[in-house]
Amino acid sequence: MGSPEEPRVARILLPQLKLDELLEELQARLDAARGTRDRVHSLLEAVLSVGRELDLEQVLHGIVEAAAVLVDAEYAALGVITPDGKALSAFHTVGVTEERIAEIGPYPQGHGILGELIRHPEPLRLAKISQHSASYGFPAHHPPMNSFLGVPIRVRDQVFGNLYLTEKRGGAQFDEEDESVLSTLAVAAGVAIDNARLYEESRLRERWLQANAEITHGLMSSGARTDVLALIAERAGEITGSALAAVALLMEGTGSLAVEIAVGMDAEAHQGLVLSMDRSLMGLAFARATPVTSADVGNDDRISLDPPRFGGLGPAVAVPIGTGEAGVRGVVLLAREVGRQPFSATETKTLQAFAAQAAVAMELADRRRDAEQIAVLQDRDRIARDLHDLAIQRLFATGMTLQSAVRFIEHEEAAERVERAVDDLDETIKIIRSTIFGLRARDGGAGTGLRARVVRAAGEASPVLGFAPSVRMEGLVDTDVPREIADHVIAVLSEALTNIARHAQAGRADVALETDGREVRLAVTDNGVGIPAEGRRSGLLNMEERARQLGGELTWTTPRDGGTRLVWRVPVSRK
Repeated sequence: MGSPEEPRVARILLPQLKLDELLEELQARLDAARGTRDRVHSLLEAVLSVGRELDLEQVLHGIVEAAAVLVDAEYAALGVITPDGKALSAFHTVGVTEERIAEIGPYPQGHGILGELIRHPEPLRLAKISQHSASYGFPAHHPPMNSFLGVPIRVRDQVFGNLYLTEKRGGAQFDEEDESVLSTLAVAAGVAIDNARLYEESRLRERWLQANAEITHGLMSSGARTDVLALIAERAGEITGSALAAVALLMEGTGSLAVEIAVGMDAEAHQGLVLSMDRSLMGLAFARATPVTSADVGNDDRISLDPPRFGGLGPAVAVPIGTGEAGVRGVVLLAREVGRQPFSATETKTLQAFAAQAAVAMELADRRRDAEQIAVLQDRDRIARDLHDLAIQRLFATGMTLQSAVRFIEHEEAAERVERAVDDLDETIKIIRSTIFGLRARDGGAGTGLRARVVRAAGEASPVLGFAPSVRMEGLVDTDVPREIADHVIAVLSEALTNIARHAQAGRADVALETDGREVRLAVTDNGVGIPAEGRRSGLLNMEERARQLGGELTWTTPRDGGTRLVWRVPVSRK
């Protein structure tokens, strides 16, 4: 039988137990409220952090770091979606070391679970990734991942990319609160990304305007044409982050483009190259008067890769300088390294506007030069008129006067001197007439320069060769090489190509013409059978004789891969 005190003790303990339970529940709610407060505070800090940056790359990296901290995930990534909305164009990660990334290999392109979020841009929570129907495993060396949370990031109602979080720490699962926090961060991230892109676009626009101002100033201040073309290539390459930049201009009278300037990766392989209109990216852009892009310029069926020149290069774009209405003046080619992002539509449009402005500046410079040339020609005509109407007439009258005075001179030696003076006056009149003719002479028509003649000679040899030889020219070929030497160059080139067609059994020929103002050098290389030791050499003797007459020389060697390399060089005088 119990003590009479027991019921009273029980009545005392029961309320105490209920009070402890209430206190524990209150403590739990306080902890939850404190946790919510701390999480809200962390979310606000994350929003402020990602909104503080203006550099797009920094913004994206900051978003990934903030997302991993907010939902306590071991791994986090942000995948940027391509403009067509079908794959990933960039991938920013947190939690995986650079060494592990190198072991895994290329970043994902948007398949599996990542592609699921691309196809259906809605929040996705999974307890185990492998159990989803879209999952097909991970590549070798990839860390194990089970729990998953993904949310899309929208910028102005367009899906920019997706946040991917995996492996919540402590083995826990991502919950609704995690999803809500991450979705809130995604909204703030969209605003931050939009601001960063607007800032980046304004910076780019400013750089393009500065580049246009430099080019216009260079052209209008009588800067050298090659220097201005180099400036166009350099600025376009710098602003777009290209590994190679080149500018080609039309060679009048040939229907071909010549690469005047090339800067960057393997620029030497492009400098001076003569390109066809139908088998080159620059030629296609020129012929169509519209930009032409290539995802992989080194493996594009539209482009002839002979000679090889695109090693290590991938995405490329060729933009015409000028428009179809006003006439295309040339082409700008930009190429990025393999693995880099293709040129976007926005980049291409901006580059097209830059090229159009450059074309306007070139047109204005040409008009100014034409006006200056007209002024020079008019001045020459005035000088020629004055020489003819004044100087020659007075000299002729003086000569007549002296000639009539000879008969009054009795001293024989004095008379002879006067007659010699009359003869000198006649000779002087002839010289002045020749000078007048020279002042009034006009330059030859389009296509009469050495560049155009070399291209035509190579084109005329194509039918007998069975293929089109590649042509490369460097230096002031039309300016520094006199006409008489240019005639020898064409004769030697024609002889060399004819010999290749008749005897070499070659499948390729390369022509290189260079001048530095001191000498001109013509090199013709083929991959044929070479020059036989006992064969006829009349053609070589003719070329050698031409070089010797001009104080130069002809040499020939056998390249490592076979064939023949002829080098014909003679001195020239700089004008």
